[in-house]
Amino acid sequence: MAAAAFHEAVAAAAGVAAQHADDVDARARFPREAIDALRDGGTLGASVGTAHGGPDVGFADICDACRVLSRGCAATGMIFAMHHIQVASIARHAGDSAYIRDYLGRVASEQRLVASATSEVGTGGDLRRSIACVEDRGGGRLGFTKNAPTVSYGGHADDVLTTVWRGPDADASDQVLVLTARDESGMTQTGEWDTMGMRGTCSPGFEISAVFGPEQIVPGEFAPICSETMVPWSHLTWAHVWLGIATSAVGRAQAMVRAQGRRSPDVTPEAGGRLSAVVARLQAMRAFVDAATAEYAALMDGDPAHLSSFGYGLRINNLKIRASEDVAAICHDALGVVGIAGYRNGTPFSLGRHVRDSLSAALMIGNERIHATNARILLVQREV
Repeated sequence: MAAAAFHEAVAAAAGVAAQHADDVDARARFPREAIDALRDGGTLGASVGTAHGGPDVGFADICDACRVLSRGCAATGMIFAMHHIQVASIARHAGDSAYIRDYLGRVASEQRLVASATSEVGTGGDLRRSIACVEDRGGGRLGFTKNAPTVSYGGHADDVLTTVWRGPDADASDQVLVLTARDESGMTQTGEWDTMGMRGTCSPGFEISAVFGPEQIVPGEFAPICSETMVPWSHLTWAHVWLGIATSAVGRAQAMVRAQGRRSPDVTPEAGGRLSAVVARLQAMRAFVDAATAEYAALMDGDPAHLSSFGYGLRINNLKIRASEDVAAICHDALGVVGIAGYRNGTPFSLGRHVRDSLSAALMIGNERIHATNARILLVQREV
């Protein structure tokens, strides 16, 4: 699949996502129709790479798909983003593992949906630490039991990528990624997903108990997986999801002002000035996110070791903070442009879903925690 066919398939799925977005939000249900359309279009293998049967698309194409999908349904865009974060974390660090290479081919051919279980009760949200650890279950089999407070679309995924401690004799920060199919994982739901926004991601807690073979541990070391792929792919694809939400909100505000203008062609609508200001902020957000995307793509292809530097870590963290703050501010300002028609549900200009979804951005890897990480970086980083 060439890039043009990929984008065509994404655009078709985005139309399906938009059609069902309000129902997905109202019922906090999985966006089955949109995910099926993405499967039918062969887009779930986009981060696999051509060597394993994936389409010939790049990182920027995947980011653009996150934005396009999120203009119609942010939950669909976020599920697409999180799936590709997991697949990329496997594909880019698989080494010479025959098991992983075969699995990637299955993702491309079967369009398998991959969820992640990285958070854990008792770790305070620290991605680099787990309580659950790999245990010897005898007969060459391994296992773990993990209590995850959120597993996005965990009840709907085909496979789960889980972070666990390498073992009780390993360093506390020695994490591994374990890939298990749903039929290898006992998943007991431990909570409900009745949230303010991002309701269609269906992310309740699960206790996960899995038995697996040693070949199902992703062979790469966790530190470079995290710094080179998992963290930047998360911050960048999520930023494009938020850019899609913001673009949709501003589009509704523009449609409202244009409707007012048609009623009085000789008078600039009173809200026109506020619309101009929010468009300027949207354009600034888009430029910042696009520049960060281009930088990462260039480093990923040319100098991946630089992705582990303090300077890059600071920049990618600040991208997440700024983009998550921008989307909420833009949606709020767009609501100010539209007024009561945006506050009401069920109008062509309704912005309740956009505002509520935007508020999740600062909470996904909480901004305060990222500021604390940046503070530690700045203690040793000489230049800003």
